[in-house]
Amino acid sequence: MILRAAGRSAVPWKNGGGITREVAVHPPGSDLGSFDWRVSLAEVRSPGPFSTFPGIDRHLALISGRLLLRIAGEEAVLLTPASEPCDFPGDLAAAAEPLDSPVADLNVMTRRGRFAARLRRCSAVRDPVLRLQADTTLLLALAPLTARSASGATQLGALDALRLGAQQHAPLVLYIDPPATDFYLIEIERLGQHAVPFGGVGASGTALTS
Repeated sequence: MILRAAGRSAVPWKNGGGITREVAVHPPGSDLGSFDWRVSLAEVRSPGPFSTFPGIDRHLALISGRLLLRIAGEEAVLLTPASEPCDFPGDLAAAAEPLDSPVADLNVMTRRGRFAARLRRCSAVRDPVLRLQADTTLLLALAPLTARSASGATQLGALDALRLGAQQHAPLVLYIDPPATDFYLIEIERLGQHAVPFGGVGASGTALTS
């Protein structure tokens, strides 16, 4: 499924410090209090707190700009598009200060105990071939690219996303063109009784837990 950037509605934050655009949510139609997982893009326009999300694990990456992020009163961490994605519990108080205006970021949130996610920035130079096995995978393009598989080619523009489900018998193999394109890969797994995929929260980037 192709999720076009042009089809996303901008929703203001409650505190007026920015806007958010939902990329995908599960179950479909869930609101901020009932989702199992949610992927969104946000613009941070002024300093202020993030909303808290009890029982939610958060993964955040900068798309553009520079951001000072402070978690639960700890030292502020400077995030840029070159930074590794950071992971932190949504229960903790968090505040951010944009150093450029606006700052754009990618947010992945999963309900703890039900789902887990991994967020990675990839490059077609390093990762021209992707073998996908997660229950749900989203590829978010940072610039125009083509994703090819056995079923055909998909053209994505900047900030378009491609959503893919689990494969029953074998991994889905994607080939990414052109070779200079960067993109984000979001893998989401439903947790079973003993499953802890991706090594748990903090495995994919900079852990900012207390």
